[in-house]
Amino acid sequence: MKPNKAQEIDMQRPNGVPATGEVSGLLSRRSLLRGTGLTLGLPLLEAMTPFAKSAFAADAIEKPCRMAMIFFPNGAIMPDWKPTSKEEGVVSRDWELSNTLRPLAGVKSKINVIENLAHDNGRANGDGAGDHARCAATFLTAARPLKTSGNIKIGISVDQVAAQQLIGKTRLPSVELGLEGSRNGGSCDSGYSCAYSSNISWRDATRPMPKETTPRMAFERMFGSGDGGERRKRDLVRQSILDVVAGDAKKLMKQVGQTDQRKLDEYFTSVREIEMRIERAEKLDQQALPDIEVPFGRVESFREHARLMYDLMAIGFQTDTMRVATLMLDNAGGNRRYTEVGVKDAHHEMSHHRNREETVAQIRKVDHYLVEQFAYFLEKLDAMKDGEGGSILDQSLVLYGSGISDGNRHQHGDLPIVLAGGGGGRVETGRLIRPEHERPMGNLFLSMLDVMGTPAESIGDSSGRLTELG
Repeated sequence: MKPNKAQEIDMQRPNGVPATGEVSGLLSRRSLLRGTGLTLGLPLLEAMTPFAKSAFAADAIEKPCRMAMIFFPNGAIMPDWKPTSKEEGVVSRDWELSNTLRPLAGVKSKINVIENLAHDNGRANGDGAGDHARCAATFLTAARPLKTSGNIKIGISVDQVAAQQLIGKTRLPSVELGLEGSRNGGSCDSGYSCAYSSNISWRDATRPMPKETTPRMAFERMFGSGDGGERRKRDLVRQSILDVVAGDAKKLMKQVGQTDQRKLDEYFTSVREIEMRIERAEKLDQQALPDIEVPFGRVESFREHARLMYDLMAIGFQTDTMRVATLMLDNAGGNRRYTEVGVKDAHHEMSHHRNREETVAQIRKVDHYLVEQFAYFLEKLDAMKDGEGGSILDQSLVLYGSGISDGNRHQHGDLPIVLAGGGGGRVETGRLIRPEHERPMGNLFLSMLDVMGTPAESIGDSSGRLTELG
């Protein structure tokens, strides 16, 4: 008897592409390419879905929702952040991007700008100075940080509420990234532990999630098998991840159709391009510091560093390596100098601008520049198709914002917040949302967790769902 197409695929499955979780002999959504010390996830392919167009086909494969949370420090110049609208009321669909948010024009229909959200636990409330530490500590927890440089206490963050409910569904529960290293000991802001300023992701009340700041280490965490010895051997010869999994990749390319072959070719090209960019960054760093060994390389260019991290998150979402990710563009109170756009003064110092127009103009440049990198990430997600009729962005929730609005006055209300992505069709996009009264940021977190299918009763100082989100 001649085997049907599903049976043929089953027989031709390459080593390392397991049958677990398959539907009627099709490739599993969790299929992996394997090599020595490496595993490489795959994007969603036609070979992972039923061939027949039927009611069964819609439910035959899980289309997961992803969640990314991106933090920037020191607030923003809010008059230049806020969009304008021709409509009155809480929700506007006839609105214009502000100067700062203009880089998002290409994905405007897939974002919501949300105003009047606050972190009351970021305010002093009797604890005195330390707004920057509280800004980062509350950003994803909405909880009150204990003012101490020793025994820290805050609360679980929204990303980890979701990640802990998704354990076992992906290779990694979550990925935590940053562009600046962490200090979890000592005092960094008016008696607050450096752990508060350096972290936005918290496993529980006392344990921050360590973040990766070098692209190669992040790359290894996402694609390495955890065998440190084999990883070190591979690094010695600078062998490409694609070379390591080449055998499985060739077998897979033979067993799928032309559409999947093109998708895989694009995916493999993206992975190799990231590898090459990491290698270039490391080489440039070693040339700049010839007397210092930098085995995993720093990336001096903010733009390249940020985009590499954004690319890694995008590939991680595309391959379902993880569904939850966080990225800190800088630590709270960060003093980075954005010389790439002609800003030579330190960011935090400038944020106390006292309305000096020359300084305000410099911060506007920084705000716009950061949004440009965020737009790059959203456009990349939107270009990645997630099966038929949608993109990875359509299947995601991507939060971008800060725990401070006006950095000059250390305000923690009316925060600068953009929520991108449709959450798998559960969130209407293309809107400016302006609640009539201040809402706890935790209310937005509860609504996001509902969309993710990882609900919680409360988080931090939440008082309910953000009903204005719809």
